[in-house]
Amino acid sequence: MEKEELRTIYHRTERLTVVVLLLALPAFGMVYLYQQSGSFSNTLPILPDWAQYLLLVGGFFVLAAQYLLFHQKIKLTFQLPSLLEKARLYASATRQRFMLLLVVSIISTAGLLWSGSPGFVFLFTLTLVFFSLGKPSPDRMVRLMKLKKEDREVLTEISRPS
Repeated sequence: MEKEELRTIYHRTERLTVVVLLLALPAFGMVYLYQQSGSFSNTLPILPDWAQYLLLVGGFFVLAAQYLLFHQKIKLTFQLPSLLEKARLYASATRQRFMLLLVVSIISTAGLLWSGSPGFVFLFTLTLVFFSLGKPSPDRMVRLMKLKKEDREVLTEISRPS
Protein backbone atom coordinates (compact mmCIF):
# COMPACT_ATOMS: atom_id res chain seq x y z
CA MET A 1 0.00 0.00 0.00
CA GLU A 2 2.77 2.43 0.93
CA LYS A 3 4.60 1.76 -2.33
CA GLU A 4 1.49 2.58 -4.35
CA GLU A 5 1.01 5.82 -2.48
CA LEU A 6 4.69 6.67 -2.98
CA ARG A 7 4.35 5.85 -6.68
CA THR A 8 1.32 8.14 -6.96
CA ILE A 9 3.10 11.01 -5.20
CA TYR A 10 6.21 10.60 -7.33
CA HIS A 11 4.40 10.41 -10.67
CA ARG A 12 2.07 13.33 -9.87
CA THR A 13 5.03 15.48 -8.96
CA GLU A 14 6.91 14.44 -12.07
CA ARG A 15 3.87 15.16 -14.25
CA LEU A 16 3.44 18.61 -12.70
CA THR A 17 7.05 19.52 -13.44
CA VAL A 18 6.67 18.54 -17.08
CA VAL A 19 3.40 20.46 -17.46
CA VAL A 20 4.92 23.61 -15.95
CA LEU A 21 7.90 23.35 -18.27
CA LEU A 22 5.58 22.81 -21.25
CA LEU A 23 3.74 26.00 -20.35
CA ALA A 24 6.83 28.12 -19.79
CA LEU A 25 9.11 27.09 -22.64
CA PRO A 26 6.86 27.63 -25.68
CA ALA A 27 5.57 30.97 -24.37
CA PHE A 28 9.07 32.33 -23.90
CA GLY A 29 10.24 30.79 -27.17
CA MET A 30 7.50 32.50 -29.15
CA VAL A 31 8.24 35.89 -27.59
CA TYR A 32 11.97 35.43 -28.10
CA LEU A 33 11.55 34.50 -31.77
CA TYR A 34 9.14 37.39 -32.23
CA GLN A 35 11.70 39.78 -30.76
CA GLN A 36 14.51 38.36 -32.90
CA SER A 37 12.53 38.36 -36.14
CA GLY A 38 13.12 42.04 -36.73
CA SER A 39 9.47 42.65 -37.54
CA PHE A 40 8.68 43.82 -34.04
CA SER A 41 5.94 46.40 -34.22
CA ASN A 42 5.65 49.14 -31.68
CA THR A 43 2.03 48.40 -30.88
CA LEU A 44 2.88 47.31 -27.35
CA PRO A 45 3.69 49.93 -24.77
CA ILE A 46 7.38 50.07 -23.87
CA LEU A 47 8.14 49.77 -20.18
CA PRO A 48 9.97 52.67 -18.59
CA ASP A 49 13.50 51.87 -17.40
CA TRP A 50 12.52 51.83 -13.74
CA ALA A 51 9.75 49.29 -14.43
CA GLN A 52 12.15 47.06 -16.38
CA TYR A 53 14.63 47.08 -13.51
CA LEU A 54 11.88 46.46 -10.98
CA LEU A 55 10.57 43.52 -12.99
CA LEU A 56 14.06 42.11 -13.48
CA VAL A 57 15.04 42.46 -9.82
CA GLY A 58 11.69 40.98 -8.79
CA GLY A 59 12.32 38.00 -11.06
CA PHE A 60 15.76 37.40 -9.56
CA PHE A 61 14.28 37.79 -6.08
CA VAL A 62 11.61 35.13 -6.76
CA LEU A 63 14.30 32.88 -8.26
CA ALA A 64 16.41 33.17 -5.11
CA ALA A 65 13.33 32.72 -2.90
CA GLN A 66 12.32 29.46 -4.59
CA TYR A 67 15.80 28.05 -3.95
CA LEU A 68 15.82 29.04 -0.29
CA LEU A 69 12.24 27.90 0.38
CA PHE A 70 12.83 24.55 -1.30
CA HIS A 71 15.94 23.80 0.74
CA GLN A 72 14.24 24.93 3.97
CA LYS A 73 11.47 22.40 3.38
CA ILE A 74 13.95 19.67 2.45
CA LYS A 75 15.76 20.19 5.77
CA LEU A 76 12.49 19.38 7.53
CA THR A 77 12.56 15.89 5.99
CA PHE A 78 15.58 15.01 8.13
CA GLN A 79 13.28 14.94 11.18
CA LEU A 80 10.55 12.77 9.65
CA PRO A 81 10.57 9.05 10.40
CA SER A 82 8.91 7.45 7.37
CA LEU A 83 9.76 7.56 3.70
CA LEU A 84 6.12 8.32 2.86
CA GLU A 85 6.11 11.47 5.00
CA LYS A 86 9.42 12.53 3.50
CA ALA A 87 8.10 11.97 -0.02
CA ARG A 88 4.98 14.03 0.73
CA LEU A 89 7.08 16.91 2.01
CA TYR A 90 9.44 16.62 -0.97
CA ALA A 91 6.47 16.69 -3.36
CA SER A 92 5.04 19.74 -1.60
CA ALA A 93 8.39 21.53 -1.77
CA THR A 94 8.77 20.63 -5.45
CA ARG A 95 5.26 21.87 -6.28
CA GLN A 96 5.98 25.16 -4.54
CA ARG A 97 9.33 25.43 -6.32
CA PHE A 98 7.87 24.83 -9.76
CA MET A 99 5.01 27.28 -9.22
CA LEU A 100 7.56 29.95 -8.31
CA LEU A 101 9.65 29.01 -11.34
CA LEU A 102 6.52 29.40 -13.47
CA VAL A 103 6.07 32.90 -12.00
CA VAL A 104 9.68 33.74 -12.91
CA SER A 105 9.19 32.43 -16.44
CA ILE A 106 6.07 34.59 -16.81
CA ILE A 107 8.00 37.61 -15.53
CA SER A 108 10.85 36.99 -17.94
CA THR A 109 8.47 36.39 -20.86
CA ALA A 110 6.46 39.54 -20.17
CA GLY A 111 9.61 41.55 -19.55
CA LEU A 112 11.14 40.44 -22.82
CA LEU A 113 7.92 41.17 -24.69
CA TRP A 114 7.57 44.70 -23.32
CA SER A 115 11.21 45.71 -23.17
CA GLY A 116 13.36 43.51 -25.39
CA SER A 117 16.05 43.59 -22.71
CA PRO A 118 18.60 40.75 -22.76
CA GLY A 119 18.41 40.67 -18.96
CA PHE A 120 15.12 38.83 -19.26
CA VAL A 121 16.72 36.24 -21.55
CA PHE A 122 19.39 35.70 -18.89
CA LEU A 123 16.70 35.42 -16.20
CA PHE A 124 14.84 32.80 -18.21
CA THR A 125 18.09 30.91 -18.83
CA LEU A 126 18.69 30.71 -15.08
CA THR A 127 15.09 29.60 -14.64
CA LEU A 128 15.69 26.76 -17.10
CA VAL A 129 18.70 25.69 -15.06
CA PHE A 130 16.51 25.46 -11.97
CA PHE A 131 13.83 23.63 -13.95
CA SER A 132 16.37 20.98 -14.88
CA LEU A 133 17.88 20.81 -11.39
CA GLY A 134 14.48 20.59 -9.75
CA LYS A 135 12.95 17.79 -11.79
CA PRO A 136 12.35 14.89 -9.42
CA SER A 137 14.41 11.76 -9.77
CA PRO A 138 15.23 9.00 -7.29
CA ASP A 139 18.89 10.02 -7.19
CA ARG A 140 18.07 13.64 -6.43
CA MET A 141 15.59 12.65 -3.76
CA VAL A 142 18.10 10.35 -2.09
CA ARG A 143 20.85 12.96 -2.23
CA LEU A 144 18.72 15.86 -1.00
CA MET A 145 16.95 13.99 1.79
CA LYS A 146 20.03 11.88 2.70
CA LEU A 147 18.11 8.61 2.54
CA LYS A 148 19.33 5.11 3.36
CA LYS A 149 20.11 2.43 0.81
CA GLU A 150 16.82 0.58 1.25
CA ASP A 151 14.90 3.82 0.68
CA ARG A 152 16.92 4.39 -2.47
CA GLU A 153 15.84 0.99 -3.76
CA VAL A 154 12.18 1.74 -3.03
CA LEU A 155 12.40 5.10 -4.84
CA THR A 156 14.11 3.52 -7.82
CA GLU A 157 11.39 0.88 -7.97
CA ILE A 158 8.49 3.35 -7.80
CA SER A 159 10.02 5.65 -10.41
CA ARG A 160 9.78 2.95 -13.05
CA PRO A 161 6.61 2.86 -15.12
CA SER A 162 4.15 0.31 -13.78
